[in-house]
Amino acid sequence: MDGEKAEYLTMLQIFRNTHYDFQGKRRVAFTISGLLILIGIAATIVRGGPNYSIDFTGGLQVVVRFEQNIDEGPVRQALNELNYKDTEVKKVVGGSQQDIMIRIPTSSDEDVVAFEQALQSTFPENPITVLSVDVVGPKIGHELRNAAYLAVVAALFFIVIYISWRFQYRYAIAAIAALAHDVLIVFGLFSILHLQISLSIVAAFLTIVGYSLNDTIVVFDRIRENVKKLRSSTLIDQINISINETLSRTILTSGTTLIVVLVLYLLGGSVLHDFAFALLAGVAVGTYSSIFVASPILVEWNIRRPEKRRKG
Repeated sequence: MDGEKAEYLTMLQIFRNTHYDFQGKRRVAFTISGLLILIGIAATIVRGGPNYSIDFTGGLQVVVRFEQNIDEGPVRQALNELNYKDTEVKKVVGGSQQDIMIRIPTSSDEDVVAFEQALQSTFPENPITVLSVDVVGPKIGHELRNAAYLAVVAALFFIVIYISWRFQYRYAIAAIAALAHDVLIVFGLFSILHLQISLSIVAAFLTIVGYSLNDTIVVFDRIRENVKKLRSSTLIDQINISINETLSRTILTSGTTLIVVLVLYLLGGSVLHDFAFALLAGVAVGTYSSIFVASPILVEWNIRRPEKRRKG
């Protein structure tokens, strides 16, 4: 049975007996990551800050029913022509083909009437009926934004505690730096593309944190094993060997996840489009960071503050 198991595991390996010098490219990787983060920060500043949805800024959510079936595209184009900027137009999940959910950054009841009249005048041949109107006030939006920030910070805090207990403090700092790297790059992509940050996107960020952390923990666990087993090797060699040994697992896991998320992005519709994009970018960046960010930070830390090797 052991022979069969070993043969099965060997079949699953895409990369066998690889000897890539990942740590030799760590300075290049740091430069690329730094540039990507700086571009994202610059885009956020140029845009005047993150493009928050009405979940965080306050606004109006209106569900309307058209008499005839209609797609989101014509409705979105009509709203742009009516100077309703930063609107979200989506099909109602579980609703009929005539139901459209529209989010606009306003909370005035008078604007609701004006909005309904303007929309109706654009589609005179397809009468509409307002099914529901929900108002998110600026105060509630501000509270939701603070809660979202708190959720991310709390997640990172407990991650530091766990990894410090499971490994060492330096491993925790390396993992947190990699997670921050992943979130900042995806956040920067949203700023560059001027995509809205909503509660679902915050959920995507937390999902990215969990996925990236899992990949990093696998690499760290192998590094810890090889630090004890390969005592005569340098830390750089130990880390390179560890990454090469887990490379097949990383590519298989990330590759299959990317396929699923890509299908979700292409076929999930406008409701899931931004969420799937965040996951798509996050999985790719998270895989990169576990190899080229988290582990190299351990190397740089050890160069500046060498870890004492335990005897026995």
